[in-house]
Amino acid sequence: MTTTGEVHAAAPAGPAGMWWWTRRRSAVFDGTLAFVSALECGLEGIPFARDAGIPPVAGVLFGVVAGSVLLLRRRWPIAVVLVSIAITPAQMGFLMGLVGLYTLAASELPRRIIGSLAGMTLVGMAIVTFVRVRQDANSGAMDLGDWFVPFASIATAVGLTLPPVLLGLYSGARRRLMESLRERADSLERELQLLAERAEERAEWARGEERTRIAREMHDVVAHRVSLMVVHAAALQAVARKDPEKAVKNAALVGDMGRQALTELREMLGVLRSGDGGVVRAGEGVVRAGGGVSVPLAAVGVAAAAAASRAAREGVAEGPYLSELDELIGQSAAAGMVVALSVEGDVRAYAREIEQTAFRVVQEALTNVHKHAAGAKTYVRLAHRVSEIAMQVENEPPPEVPAVSLVRLPSGGNGLVGMRERVVGLGGVFVSGPTDAGGFRVSAVIPAAVTAA
Repeated sequence: MTTTGEVHAAAPAGPAGMWWWTRRRSAVFDGTLAFVSALECGLEGIPFARDAGIPPVAGVLFGVVAGSVLLLRRRWPIAVVLVSIAITPAQMGFLMGLVGLYTLAASELPRRIIGSLAGMTLVGMAIVTFVRVRQDANSGAMDLGDWFVPFASIATAVGLTLPPVLLGLYSGARRRLMESLRERADSLERELQLLAERAEERAEWARGEERTRIAREMHDVVAHRVSLMVVHAAALQAVARKDPEKAVKNAALVGDMGRQALTELREMLGVLRSGDGGVVRAGEGVVRAGGGVSVPLAAVGVAAAAAASRAAREGVAEGPYLSELDELIGQSAAAGMVVALSVEGDVRAYAREIEQTAFRVVQEALTNVHKHAAGAKTYVRLAHRVSEIAMQVENEPPPEVPAVSLVRLPSGGNGLVGMRERVVGLGGVFVSGPTDAGGFRVSAVIPAAVTAA
């Protein structure tokens, strides 16, 4: 009687198959049960017609119609059970009673309705059995004592009622459990898919942030070093014939700056090449760790992406530090810039990110002076305060005739943007703009402790 995937309900909403069956196999199974039940009730209708004094054809027809009601067991299980109770006095519907009770107990109907109809079936079966057994005992067909009649009626009623009800309750509970597990599995799959998509987005975001950071580092290195090289090369061209000794000195400076720029670029490119051991591939949704082990991207999560970004960030060259500021200013002075450095407060060490950012701000500001105000006198101020470090680079208006004849340096327009991103990324404040005297000022204040990643 148990069929896989049965849907028992008092009133299914919108069946997808034929009538109230969702699958053809279910319709064939119910049709077979109804045919067997109609055949059984039709045969049982013959003795019923004889006892009732009606034509046998009427009894058979009555039995066939009553037995065919089993076809409606999935749609109206209550009607099937009520019909089986009604024909119990006629000793018909043995199969219909069993299947009807099973279907009723396995349905989604309230337990009180199931218990009431099962109790009515039990009482009706017990009464009919008691009457039949009592008649047989009075007719002398059996002589087993007065105790046998109630025992036989109760045992028969319980045996024909309790097993199908218990089996139906078990089947319904099992089906509901499987549906609940299936829903939970679908929900978990959706959550895992969502987590994978979010982790992939975070990984892509981390890669974008890392690309931006590396591009900013390369911009600072290339822009400053190459700008100074161009300035020295122009000066070298101007004094090559007039002052060979100064030309040789400028050529040496150009060579030193070129080697420094190449060294820093090699360090950055080396970090990029060393990242082959752990690769995040967004298109495939996996993270390949060293050794060829593949892990689902959802299992890596946001923390792994952030850790990978931090690992790549920490792999870049250790410098620069504020202690190298004198060398930086000396290089600008050697290129013909008049620059003055003033330091206030007690000099102390800061976190690597803070010192790098402060150095890069001064470096990029000096580069901008070389590009846009060649020959202008520049002031670099550094203030060590209790809870912050402040820096300011201000230049006067450039002279009408630059110290180095009209050197045009290309500008990508990303210098101020990069400085602002660095400072704000550490929780600081960045301000830049022209001065009243016609020069330009760059100011930044960074907390002594890193407050933002």
